[in-house]
Parts: sequence; C-alpha cells; structure tokens
Amino acid sequence: MQKRIAALLSFSLLLGLLLPAAVSARMSEEPAKHKVDLTPNAKSAILMDADTGTVLFEKNAHEKLPPASITKIMTMLLVMEAIRDGKLRWDEKVSASEYAASMGGSQIYLEPGEQMTVEELMKGIALASANDASVALAERVAGSEDMFVQMMNERAQELGMKNTHFANTNGLPAEGHYTTAYDIAIMSRELLKYEQITKFTGKYQDYLRQNTEKPFWLVNTNKLVRFYSGADGLKTGYTSEAKYCLSATAKRGDFRVIAVVLGEPNAKTRNTEVTRMFDYAFSQYEVFPIVKAGESLGVLPIVKGSEKQLELKADRTFSVLVKKGAASGNLRHEVILDKVKAPLSKGQPIGKLVIYANEKPLKELVLTSPKDVKRAGWWTLFRRTMSRALMLD
Repeated sequence: MQKRIAALLSFSLLLGLLLPAAVSARMSEEPAKHKVDLTPNAKSAILMDADTGTVLFEKNAHEKLPPASITKIMTMLLVMEAIRDGKLRWDEKVSASEYAASMGGSQIYLEPGEQMTVEELMKGIALASANDASVALAERVAGSEDMFVQMMNERAQELGMKNTHFANTNGLPAEGHYTTAYDIAIMSRELLKYEQITKFTGKYQDYLRQNTEKPFWLVNTNKLVRFYSGADGLKTGYTSEAKYCLSATAKRGDFRVIAVVLGEPNAKTRNTEVTRMFDYAFSQYEVFPIVKAGESLGVLPIVKGSEKQLELKADRTFSVLVKKGAASGNLRHEVILDKVKAPLSKGQPIGKLVIYANEKPLKELVLTSPKDVKRAGWWTLFRRTMSRALMLD
C-alpha cells in the first residue's frame, strides 16, 4: 500500500510541447522526428536534454560505430567515481608505467616513471586527449588497463549502454571497440553529474610541467568551448577509421544540452553541425523546474527502523522540458511514498515523484533513500510500544 503525500504544486505556465523523459518503464521516450537533417554529413548524431534525457533530434543514433577518443568520457567517468568514493585524490601523484608512456597518438609525452597528480593527468585527457594519461590513470584505478577496460564495460551495462563494447581506455583503433551516438549521450550525461568535470573540459588552454625546463602547453581539441556561448565540453575524437567525432555540451541558464556526432568528414563540418544542433535546442526549448534541489519532498515513516522517519529532500532539481511560445496548460506534481520496513539501504527505491500535465501523467522520477537505516533493536521497539500504550509518544 502506498502512502500519498498531497500534491505540492499546481500552476499555469506556457507549456508548449511537453516531452517525457525515459525515467521509468511507463514513461518511455520517443526520439524526436524531423523533416530537416541537422547533421547531413554525420554518419550518426543525437541531441539530448541533459537534465531529462529527452531526445530532441536523432539520426542513426543506435548504429554501432568506432568512437575514437570519445571513449575517454568513460575513462573520465570512472576516475570521477573513484574520487567520489575516496579511492583516489586530486593531489595524489601517479607514476607512469613504461606501457602508459609508450602510447602513441595524442599524448602529453609522459616518460616512464614520471609522476603527475591526478588533476594534471585529467587536464591532459580533457584538453589534449592524451592517450598516455588515460592509461596511467586506468592503471592506478584498476591495477592494469585490462582490468580498467573490464570496469568500463561493466559500467556501460549498468548505464544501459546496450550497443557499446570497449577494448581500451583511449579509443585507439581496436577490434570490438564500438559504441553509438545514443550510448555516448548516456555516458556524457552521467559524467556531467560531476559538475567539477567542466572545470577541465571547459578550459581552452592550460599548462603542464610549469616551472620546469619543459613546460607543456595544452590547447583544447574542442574549439567550441572558445567560440560557442555556453559550451564547456566534452570530448573530441578522431581516427582514420572513426573520422571526426564529438560529444559536446553547452549550458545557458538552467538548460544544458548534449550533442553527439560521429563520422564527420572534417573538424570544421563537425563543429558547424554541432553548432546547428545547439542553436536549434536553445531557440526552440527551455527547461522549467518543478522541484528545486534541497526542497522538501515530505517525511517517510520507517516501520521498525532505528530512525522512525526520514525527512526527504530533492537531491537535485527536477525539471520538465517545454517548447517555447506554445499554448498554456496545468502542471502539478505529486510525491507517492512506499510503505517501507527497516533495514533500509542508501539508494533503495522508496517511492516516486509523478508530474502531471492537464491531469495526465507526463513523467515519473524514482525517489531513493538518502541513507542507510538499520532495524531497531528489541529494546527500542519495546520502549516505543510501551510509549504508545501510555500515550506518551
């Protein structure tokens, strides 16, 4: 039996075309259909709202193709997760192995045994697309590149990247190394949950080995971060097999979009077509926040828990995507909480937030427990029972 928390919000606004996000089995997402191809020269492309996951444009988005250095988005994601989990520190120094130093292609020319901090190596990956820095961090996180690649594939499956398989950490040509524009957008969206990442990907230039005899100038391979307003990432790629690829992101106000192109004929065309997708998104859509980060979502009673209840707050802003300048309608949301018993694990589903437009379900978001809650001991439960019996609780 589910406990309903009263509808918290009801208001009118310019809604336009409300686009559902793929946040539950019920609310499946339909790719946007367009008569005009925004990326006529790309083999594959997708334009996605980073917040809701709504697809605004797609072209052959599920076709398996080599991603070149866009692969490093997954490498950076696993590094960010290792830092989040306390397994890695930004100021930790990492020694380059002979294998890492031997990587060809784009690199920061690590010498065997040379030490750089995690932060410096991330600069090398994000700006210079350094293959040697990718392998050095992979070896530090997992012990070997092969073990790290296994982690990459496992994480891809967890994210629902059904048409992806990695063979290395850097995207150099290899048999069985492929992904899709849609899957790239999924992992890009996940990486962007770590706001600090754009500190690296959004920089146009920086230096490594400063104050040494061999300072190394880094220039971002993604020129859009310099020339397109709001662009702050994410990763370029090129090999003779993959051609010119890019997973780009830009943010204006609260609206962030992800644009992916694969198989472009040259860098200029790649940037032009990504710019066209950005322009389309920002001219046609906007996001409207339903619940802002930190707002109360109610109180969850916990049966037989060491804590009798949990106060729930939004861990992020929940939004809907709206088309600019269309008709008005009614929008409201409702929090529906499950009846839960202890023990409760952090991240365990505890209910859902349902958004309605004109009283029809538009979007569902799964709510999860913000912490672990143990089962109360027998003495605590006995005291609670006695308190209720004596009407003292």
